[in-house]
Amino acid sequence: MSKSNELIQAIKDKGKSIESEMSFFDHIEVLRWHIIRSVLAIVVFAVLSFTFYDFVFNQIIMGPKNLDFWTYRMMCKVGDLLSLEGFCVEKIPFNIINTELAGQFMLQINSCLIMAVAMGFPYLLFEVWLFIKPALTDIERRSARGFVLYATVLFILGALFGYYIVVPLSVNFLANISLSVEITNQITIDSYLSTIATLTLGCGVVFLLPIIVFIMSKLGLMTPEFMRASRRYAAVIILIIAAIITPTADVITLLTVSAPMFILYELSITVSANVKKRKLEAEKEFYKN
Repeated sequence: MSKSNELIQAIKDKGKSIESEMSFFDHIEVLRWHIIRSVLAIVVFAVLSFTFYDFVFNQIIMGPKNLDFWTYRMMCKVGDLLSLEGFCVEKIPFNIINTELAGQFMLQINSCLIMAVAMGFPYLLFEVWLFIKPALTDIERRSARGFVLYATVLFILGALFGYYIVVPLSVNFLANISLSVEITNQITIDSYLSTIATLTLGCGVVFLLPIIVFIMSKLGLMTPEFMRASRRYAAVIILIIAAIITPTADVITLLTVSAPMFILYELSITVSANVKKRKLEAEKEFYKN
């Protein structure tokens, strides 16, 4: 009798194992389609960038190299208004060169892909949300409502900050470093493009800090008390990150980059505190009922 029960239990366990395996492969299939749609979106934006490549190259990629760039014009106006000598950018002394046979071809491909990732970032977030949404409870879905919108807004603000503030300050500082009149700055196009892309997209990702803190707080991995107690350590980490993001050694650029990060950290504390407050309210409602 016991053997028959063991046999029945073994059959049930086998059935559960098969069901779990099917569920696992179903998740893999769903993930595969999310990845396919994301790749197709990147391809579409890449083709769009390729179609309007004259604008992408002349106005966006080469923008920080030109003296009529918006940031440089604003710096000149502020310098004239406040009578700050040397604040106006009068020259960017370096030439961009290509040292490889396929360099200009790869420049077009790489720049189109970078633009595609930047423009398609909101859609990529949307695909991530669609993938994790079925695994969330109704309460978690309601609390995470607006995830794609908030993350997109923060990423765009960060990318704009990187492109219009960090990039021109870095380019101006590095271009005007001169150890000797015998040395002429000849910058490869790969170095120039990678610098602009890293600073712009890097700032966009850094601005997602409140979203990351929100997720960690929901998982119980972050608390506002811990973040408040870790302010001094966070300040050091922020300065290190700012130093990594900005390839310059001047204090002004470092403080310009780190200031928004300090603001984001304080905003993240507020976000974490709000999450904790909602958790406590939910617990009180649960015990009342």
